[in-house]
Amino acid sequence: MKRATLHALTAARLSGRPIVLATNIDSGEELLIDPTLAPKTSLDAAAREAALKDRSGAAEGDARAWFLNVFNPPLQMYVVGAVHIAQPLSRMAALSGFNVTVIDPRTAFATSERFPGLTLITEWPDEALANIALDMRSAVVTLTHDPKLDDPALAAALKSPAFYIGALGSKKTHAARLARLKALGFDDAALARIRGPVGLDIEAQTPAEIAVSILAQIIAQLRGAQA
Repeated sequence: MKRATLHALTAARLSGRPIVLATNIDSGEELLIDPTLAPKTSLDAAAREAALKDRSGAAEGDARAWFLNVFNPPLQMYVVGAVHIAQPLSRMAALSGFNVTVIDPRTAFATSERFPGLTLITEWPDEALANIALDMRSAVVTLTHDPKLDDPALAAALKSPAFYIGALGSKKTHAARLARLKALGFDDAALARIRGPVGLDIEAQTPAEIAVSILAQIIAQLRGAQA
């Protein structure tokens, strides 16, 4: 590896940016590709796909002469609502490699006793997310059932490249939510990004079971599985 390449990889890691090192299998040529940019070539597209799936390996198709090494920052999960489901969800997500942030202005719920070791933000979600650079490594889950909290968070997520957006609630609640967001100017394609009701349909009932279904759906989305 060239010294300039190593310096660039180190700089990307320190700044929390994803980057892909593409190495030509035949010539040894090295290219650094920013997977957050719109692809211009088949190699760019392959690098973006590899970064999204967090999977290094030989490229396929027109870019098959290249080996792709993915250097991703940690996954981020932003949980809006310090409710009962958020407790097991945040613990399991942390064990799965996510940096978890819980956002809730209700300080009686968002406490270090209920969420030990996690980042807590006690601002309103729109204010909190305005100061967070949601990216392709970010998942946003809203759990409060309160439009004053959930809707601004969903609006912020829809304006970002977050790889997963989910919202707790029944089908009726979700339909009303989509109508409100549509009134704010979001089209059907944007609204289709929201997983609602959130989680895989596994007949979950307890907070822990619902948390399992949510995390499983997030991982399936991350890895490109059908869910």
